This record gives sequence, structure tokens and C-alpha cells, in this order.
Amino acid sequence: VLKRTICINILNFKYLKTRKFHSGYRLKEIYSNEELTDVAEIHFIEIPKLEEGTDEKDMLVAWIEFLKNPESEKVRSLEMSIDEIREAKDELIRMSNDDTQRELYEMRAKTLKDKISALNEAERKGIKKGRQEGIKEGLQKGIQEGLQKGIQEGEKSKAIEIAKSLINIGLDKETISKSTGLDLNEIEKLMSK
Repeated sequence: VLKRTICINILNFKYLKTRKFHSGYRLKEIYSNEELTDVAEIHFIEIPKLEEGTDEKDMLVAWIEFLKNPESEKVRSLEMSIDEIREAKDELIRMSNDDTQRELYEMRAKTLKDKISALNEAERKGIKKGRQEGIKEGLQKGIQEGLQKGIQEGEKSKAIEIAKSLINIGLDKETISKSTGLDLNEIEKLMSK
């Protein structure tokens, strides 16, 4: 029931790992490469990958040349032989001369630039917030570790004080070790002081 859908992405930057300037994708089974359906198709046209000297008689190459620079010498020569390119060039000139159309174009371009700017700002804020949260987490972890270490050192100090008291009343080192949790070497050092 689905209508055939073709998504065409014309990119002015390199996106895919392939060296081809045009790549098309469909849904296929991973292992057998059997095509599931042709109702969904995704194309990527990466303008920077179009090499010099590519056959300009190819319609896709002709359109890419038009998109790159509609005023170029290549496009001027293409206008002579390809009706669609000539019509597109005529429409571009007509739109450029029409104040209303030019205003619409400029509004769309401004909206696009504003969206890009907003995305960049959101990314900057996200990075800043992430750093702040990282610092906060680091501080909290440092404080917790410091507290834990302080508690452990306090407990050890208390155990040493108890051990000293037990040594003074004459208990043996094994009993002192069991009572305080200190090992025998630590108790022997305390007894020799």
C-alpha cells in the first residue's frame, strides 16, 4: 500500500566513505543481499566528490554542475544542448528578477541560517553544561572519597589509641589485634615505642 518514496540528499560536503559522488541505497537482506522492496530508496549526491572531466552529457553530472555554479562556462555550454538546464537557468533568472520571489528565497535562506545558528548554540550550551556537570560530579566524587578516607583514617587513629590503652593495661598482642582490627606488626611497633 505504501507509495514509492525516494529521498534525494544533495550535499555540499563529503559524508559517506565511498569515493563515488552518487550513492543509492535500498532495503536489502544483510547476508543474501536480496532486496526486500523498492518502495524506499535513499540517494546521496556529494558535490565535492564530482571529479573534473566527468561526462557532462550525463544528466546527473549536468545538474550537479548547475547546482555548483549556474553561471559557469560549463553550464553555459550545457544550456545549448540540454533543454532542462536551459529552462532551469531561465527560471533562475526570472526568480532573481522577481522581487517577491527573491524575498521568499532570502527569507528561506535566513530561516535556514537561523536554524543552523540555533543548533550550533544548542550544541555549545550542551557541551558547556556537560563540562559543568562533569566538574560537579568530579568534585562530588572527590569530596566523597575524601570523606571516606578521612573516616578510615579517623577509625585507624581511634584503633591505635585503643591499642595503646590495651598495651598499657598489659593485654597480649593477639587479643589487642582482635579487639582493634590492627595487624600484629602494627601492635608490635606500638609496643616498642
